[in-house]
Amino acid sequence: MADLRKHRGPHPHDASFFCETHQDTHRVAVEHLSWLLSREYSVRSALKLVGDRFQLTDRQRTAVIRSSCSDWSLHRRARHQVELRDLPGQVLAIDGFNLITTLEAALAGGVVLMGRDHVARDMASMHGSYRKVEETRPALLLLGEFLSQHQITDCHWLLDRPVSNSGRLARLIREVAAANRWCWSAELVNDPDALLKVEKEVVVSADSAILDTSDRWVNLARAVIEQCIPDAWIFNLASDDPLEQGG
Repeated sequence: MADLRKHRGPHPHDASFFCETHQDTHRVAVEHLSWLLSREYSVRSALKLVGDRFQLTDRQRTAVIRSSCSDWSLHRRARHQVELRDLPGQVLAIDGFNLITTLEAALAGGVVLMGRDHVARDMASMHGSYRKVEETRPALLLLGEFLSQHQITDCHWLLDRPVSNSGRLARLIREVAAANRWCWSAELVNDPDALLKVEKEVVVSADSAILDTSDRWVNLARAVIEQCIPDAWIFNLASDDPLEQGG
């Protein structure tokens, strides 16, 4: 079936799945799952155990697993995180689909998760296809203006070549950048994750596997959303434990 969506907005049941009354339950579920991951339980069995325990729907389980991480991951990510104030003069290596779908979701009123590591993530899953939505160009413009304000000029976007419409998104990125005289490049590669895991420049991604190997990364989506999209739907599942404050 063709993807006819015009927006990266909320799922029809998100208002009930992610209402304020459920937030504490989800946060505890994230704490439990993170505890199990810290003790090297398999992701699948740990998520089933926690999801069944808290009677979570499939979509709620997706939110919980995306928001959880082991203690080791939490502390490693904190050690390697680069602050926004340190970015002028740096080159950003951007996990293209990862960043753009989060900003699109925030602009469209979709759920944006704030995980245990305080990283902003959307609920979308890339399964071989991407469709430009009405928020795509505004998201690129918003990002470019934000980066310009913070004197961050050089960005190298990496997009998954096998994902349909990746070429169209790359062309749009180049078009928007050229029109605004931003120093952006957009490249199609077969496996962006593999490159980003060993990238020496500052990485922009919310992908857990990338964050657990990257030498330097920045929590850019969160910074843009907090400063530029104040009415975004943030479902905060970060712990109140001071040990876990960051980003």
